[in-house]
Amino acid sequence: MVLLLLGVVVIALVFIPGFWVKHIMSKYSQPADRYQGTGADLARYILDELNMEGVKVESSDQGDHYDPEAKAVRLSPDNYGSCSLTAITIAAHEVGHAIQDHENYPPLRWRHRLVSWAGPAQKLAAGIMIASPFISIVTRVPIAGVATFFAGFLFLGLMPLLHLVTLPVELDASFGRAMPLLTKGGFLKKGDEAHAHKLLTAAAFTYVAVSLMSLLNVARWIAILRR
Repeated sequence: MVLLLLGVVVIALVFIPGFWVKHIMSKYSQPADRYQGTGADLARYILDELNMEGVKVESSDQGDHYDPEAKAVRLSPDNYGSCSLTAITIAAHEVGHAIQDHENYPPLRWRHRLVSWAGPAQKLAAGIMIASPFISIVTRVPIAGVATFFAGFLFLGLMPLLHLVTLPVELDASFGRAMPLLTKGGFLKKGDEAHAHKLLTAAAFTYVAVSLMSLLNVARWIAILRR
């Protein structure tokens, strides 16, 4: 019974933030013609106003993000071409990351390195854990395999932490950069500021949702360990 309750709690913690983020994004994506310009138009306008003409604005099937290596604000097709509140708010958030990069904001550089390591590190951790039984056989030292397994397990558990430490970068992009741009620039319609605040919170917590989802990998290996 305790394990069942624990499982329900873990599932709730993992999935609810992601559902909330999607709900907020979807809620304010209509009407799609609320503003005159698209998300791409707003991003391009702000970047040009800040003398950041070298930063590209592109449509991407890989979701909304800023690529510091390519110097590109990339928006999902819906946000790129839509004139909804969601589109212009998310565009402003990603422009916030471009401004961080332009100003050499150190936490953004750390975040980029950490996230680029996260995927390969997870694969390496899984490989280490799979190899642990063979290490025991080859070395004929059972403790060596156990130690290897737990080393991989601990390394795998670092991945959610790596995502979570990027949260300050997201919050700064939302509320230190995007919100002032939207309000001081007069881009928001009357009554939309509170809704934009919710959207920027959701944008910032996207990485939290990703981090919590990565806990499923940890839970999966715990289940394997219990067998």
